[in-house]
Amino acid sequence: MAPIVRTQKINMTLHASVRVLGALGVCTALAIGTLHVAKSTAQSTKEDDQVESEAAPIYGVRIPAGYRHWELVNVAHEAGNLNDFRVVLGNAVAMKAFRDGTLPFPDGTIIARLAWKYVPSPENNAVFGQAQSFVTGAPTNLEFMVKDSKKYAATGGWGFGQFTNGKPDNEAIHKACFPCHGPAQGHDFLFTRYAP
Repeated sequence: MAPIVRTQKINMTLHASVRVLGALGVCTALAIGTLHVAKSTAQSTKEDDQVESEAAPIYGVRIPAGYRHWELVNVAHEAGNLNDFRVVLGNAVAMKAFRDGTLPFPDGTIIARLAWKYVPSPENNAVFGQAQSFVTGAPTNLEFMVKDSKKYAATGGWGFGQFTNGKPDNEAIHKACFPCHGPAQGHDFLFTRYAP
C-alpha cells in the first residue's frame, strides 16, 4: 500500500473515531444533563410537597403537602367585591368521588380552592387590539375542605381552613365557613361541580 493512501486511510479512521467519540461525548453530556434536570425536578417537587403550616382555628386544618399537584375539579371567576379567578383542586379521594358521582363525599376527601386577583393582561390585549384578556394577578387566599364525618360531625362532616400568605385566617372567618356552605347541603355542602 502506498504511503499516501495509507496516510489517507489512517486520517479517515482517526476522523471517524473523533466523530464517534464526539457523538458519544455529546450523548454523555446530554445524559448527564438530563439526569441533573430530573434530579433537580425531583428535589424541587419534594420541596414543594413539604408544606408546613399552622393549624386553622376551630377545625385544625393545615395546608396539605402536595396540594398543587392535585387534579383540576373546576375554575371560576368571581366578580363584584371579590373580583378573582378561582381554581378548585381535589385529592385522589375527591376526584374518584366527583367522577363516580358519589354523595356524600367519603372521608379522606380534601378540596382545595386557590384564588388570585383578576387582572387585565396588557401583553395579550396588545396582540388582540382591545381589552379582552384577563389573567391571574396576586394570590388572595387559599381554602381547604377536609371530610372526616366523625371529627367534624357538627359541620356536616367537613373541616374548613382558610389561609392568606401561608398563615391561617382568624377565627371569625372560620366561624362563617359552615354557615356559608349551608345552601349547598344538597350537594354535601360543596358549591363546585366537576368539569370533566
